[in-house]
Amino acid sequence: MWPRPARPVDLHVPAYRPPLWLRSGHLQTILPTLFRQVDGVAYRRERLDLDDGDFLDLDWVGTAWGSRVAVVAHGLEGSSDRAYVRGMARELARRGWTVCAWNLRGCSGEPNRLLRSYHSGATEDLDAVVRHVLHLGAEAVAVVGFSLGGNLTLKWLGEQGAGIDPRVVAGAGVSVPVDLASSSETMEVWSRRIYMLRFMRSLSGKVAAKADQFDADLDLEAIRTARTFRQFDGLFTAPVHGFGSAEDYWARASSLPGLPDIGIPTLLLNALDDPFLGPTCFPAEAALVNPNLTLLMPSHGGHVGFMQRGGVFWSEDVVGRFLDASQGVAP
Repeated sequence: MWPRPARPVDLHVPAYRPPLWLRSGHLQTILPTLFRQVDGVAYRRERLDLDDGDFLDLDWVGTAWGSRVAVVAHGLEGSSDRAYVRGMARELARRGWTVCAWNLRGCSGEPNRLLRSYHSGATEDLDAVVRHVLHLGAEAVAVVGFSLGGNLTLKWLGEQGAGIDPRVVAGAGVSVPVDLASSSETMEVWSRRIYMLRFMRSLSGKVAAKADQFDADLDLEAIRTARTFRQFDGLFTAPVHGFGSAEDYWARASSLPGLPDIGIPTLLLNALDDPFLGPTCFPAEAALVNPNLTLLMPSHGGHVGFMQRGGVFWSEDVVGRFLDASQGVAP
């Protein structure tokens, strides 16, 4: 049962047709990471203290009181400073949204206070951010997430289901591994090795620092030599965060099972050539059974790519149009 009548969004967007040289999922994934710079975004930082003694750093564009606020979550080992977050913040601000780009635990440039870290299923943190934004007087809230942050966002929306606060009006996920097991297996393919090496280098460095800080009983040598999410999640993410194994973590943290329960207009934008996504990360069946879920699957775009001329990426334009349309605002 939907918490309110299902409101499919009448979304009119131009088709994504990149030039021939950008019809590569790998180029779409890599080039923005290396070369994109986003100007015109000035953040104001706020620290949100959590009930467990930890904190989250929130980076604001605009003020919450009486405004529409887009709460934006970054991806694995990212931050609010990543170009894809800044690009989305700039476009949504242009459309009249206040933006709260929140940094997952330990991702704001300062280590978090606890041994635990962020993970794909840590929806309690997003819940704390949304409650805080509403407490500040936001008139309406939309939640947006990229990659890992997108899975977390969609999982939270599914958990909220019929009980979601009526002031939360829309959601969007871009390049989302809704089935973590499928994506983790895809990332073990040899052609994805360059991405895994980068992730593992960053993650193992953070874990080593945590082990020194908390005198934790962790197999640092095994973590340092981990080359797959299966290894890393089995050695750190699962045991530290209360999961029985990497497979248990993936099953319990994936947003896919909860997609039919989402009760507000929500967009999922996953490119078919995304090198990070497994075959079950294109949930057409969930979109068929839940009229609140809009699924866009362009042939090209890579992972958090969707480059186009003019400074505004196609994904930013589409998410902006969707959030506005969910509020009845003309494009």
